Amino acid sequence: MGILKIGVSARLLYPDASRTFLPTKSVQYLEQSVANWIMSGDVLAFMIPEMSLASPHGPNLLKVKNYVDALDGLFLQGGADMSPASYGAQPITPLWAGDTVRDAYEIDLFHEFVTQGKPVFGICRGHQVINVALGGKLYQDIATQCPEMIPHRDDGKYENHFHDMRILPGTWLSRLYPNVELMRINSIHHQALKALGEGLVPEAVSEPDGIVEAIRWEGHSFVVGVQWHPEFIDPKEPSLIDSRPLLRAFLAACELRKRTGKATPVMASKAA
Repeated sequence: MGILKIGVSARLLYPDASRTFLPTKSVQYLEQSVANWIMSGDVLAFMIPEMSLASPHGPNLLKVKNYVDALDGLFLQGGADMSPASYGAQPITPLWAGDTVRDAYEIDLFHEFVTQGKPVFGICRGHQVINVALGGKLYQDIATQCPEMIPHRDDGKYENHFHDMRILPGTWLSRLYPNVELMRINSIHHQALKALGEGLVPEAVSEPDGIVEAIRWEGHSFVVGVQWHPEFIDPKEPSLIDSRPLLRAFLAACELRKRTGKATPVMASKAA
């Protein structure tokens, strides 16, 4: 069947006169840890460009569908805040206005991959994109809107900030990690899921405050999101979740779709 080809949504930077490199240009990039984590499954990773930023040499006929036709699965990487405008809200402060260009680009990608029944896996922002794409809403800032919650981000520690997560019983994650209830994860987010999108169910929540840390879609194809960053976790660190089963399950779903041409729901897919 050939090597799997996994598409990765791009992170975006816009013209910035204070930037020392390409100050007048838009920049699209793939964070190295993401690429390496995906390629650790012996598959090919391809960044999918946001096409409206390609001016003055933008494509005339190329569509999102053309990329999805050529790829076997979608990985939505982390990055800038989603815009409240993307889920029908106003920003509490301009600091949380988010990125409407990237929102629209990733939501379009998400819907085309789902339409074709090809698997989607999202991390951090990607987890939130899945929720918003299916009609859900977000907390713009956990500390402001939910001050009783534990800290979910520490800029000084960044990927070395951790908290516990509880896997909910009877879920897909409980099959992926049998006989385990509590796991420790990294946490680098200040926004979080507030209202779940259509067809989404929670798979795991932060302990003890109950922020949704993992979701799956109950629709026709494989769609999973996690709020943490598996690509930053060393699999040799025994105190943290081993994220390799997640990658194997996502890639197994991609291989099944590629081999059969048929979409498979998360709970019907191989759990490890």
